[in-house]
Amino acid sequence: MARLTGWWDRRSDPARIELYTRSSFHLFALIEVSALLGPMVQAHGPGGVKSALSALVLVHAGLCALLSGRGLDWILSRRERPVRLLAVVVALSAGGALAVALVHRSGALPDGSQTALVAVGLLGFGLGAAVLGVRGFRAMLSWLLGAVAGTGLAAVLLGLGPSACVTLALAVLVVGACGAFTSGCSLWLVSVVWELDAAREAQAQLAVAEERLRFGRDLHDVMGRNLAVIALKSELAVQLARHGDPGAVEQMTEVQRIARESQREVRDVVRGYRGADLAVELAGALSVLRAAGVDGRSHGDAGGGLPVQVQAALGWVVREAVTNVLRHSEASSCTIRLAAGSAAVLSVDNDGVPGTEAATGTGSGSGLAGLAERLAALGGSLETEVRSGVFRLTARVPLRGADV
Repeated sequence: MARLTGWWDRRSDPARIELYTRSSFHLFALIEVSALLGPMVQAHGPGGVKSALSALVLVHAGLCALLSGRGLDWILSRRERPVRLLAVVVALSAGGALAVALVHRSGALPDGSQTALVAVGLLGFGLGAAVLGVRGFRAMLSWLLGAVAGTGLAAVLLGLGPSACVTLALAVLVVGACGAFTSGCSLWLVSVVWELDAAREAQAQLAVAEERLRFGRDLHDVMGRNLAVIALKSELAVQLARHGDPGAVEQMTEVQRIARESQREVRDVVRGYRGADLAVELAGALSVLRAAGVDGRSHGDAGGGLPVQVQAALGWVVREAVTNVLRHSEASSCTIRLAAGSAAVLSVDNDGVPGTEAATGTGSGSGLAGLAERLAALGGSLETEVRSGVFRLTARVPLRGADV
């Protein structure tokens, strides 16, 4: 059983719907043959005429099926528009219907109802296939109205009575509208299904890209400060070792501790569960600043009463700000202030700014951009400014409506 159904099971849902639609279009060709060849065979008239018209019906049905498949490929942007095949089908439909009418007019096929059925069938099935070679509802409607108008005009030129002309025109309108509507709806369904499938794939790719950005941002925030501290302590240990100071061992021990902590934090980032606790980040920031010889101070609230997500966002701000102080300045002092009211406001001031680039944060990589994204998700903002050689980074997060 698996061998029999494997060709179907291996297809995606859009591919299955497309296969069903193509099969329906080929089924229309079989319906045309069965519907038009019967009256042709039963009609009274010369065998040669009936054979020629029967061959016309077979060729017309085959070309309509071919146009349906290629038109579907064109709509799905898999091949160029089948202009020549479309022209052949249109010419064969109109010419075949006219030929049937002329044969009836000459008396070779005296049964008017049978010849009318064949003529209308050629035009109707031809329209059903021809609409797959055009785009848009207006184009389909134009082809249908053109066929109706052409049928009425041809009936008048052939000398048919008013009632016969109206009947033929209405018959072409009804049959052609059914064919065009059926083909058009099937085509629309296949197009929408493939577009939805492409949109779902694009959404998956965007989710992957967003996760990559999150991972890169978190990895930068986690490793930036720790690597800066490791570099500073390693340099200090080298200097102490050169002078034979036993304090070098303590510095390398601290480097080892920070490295292990960084390893743990990187694993947490990969799992996607890591959060930044504000109180821990403040204490760690002051410790790091003092270890680097910077006078680090903290004023204001410790942030314990803030919502969890606000604490996490401001914790990342503290981490990134201290990282930038160590990397991009020659600071001798750094002050961290936190105030909570209608909004939580965190500011980090440091001196020793070497130039405009460091002051604006453009030389700090993607860290500030990542902070801005985190704060924007909570309706907050991030600002930087330089006054009298002091660089200030200010983060604001509104507290109204925040979950505690």
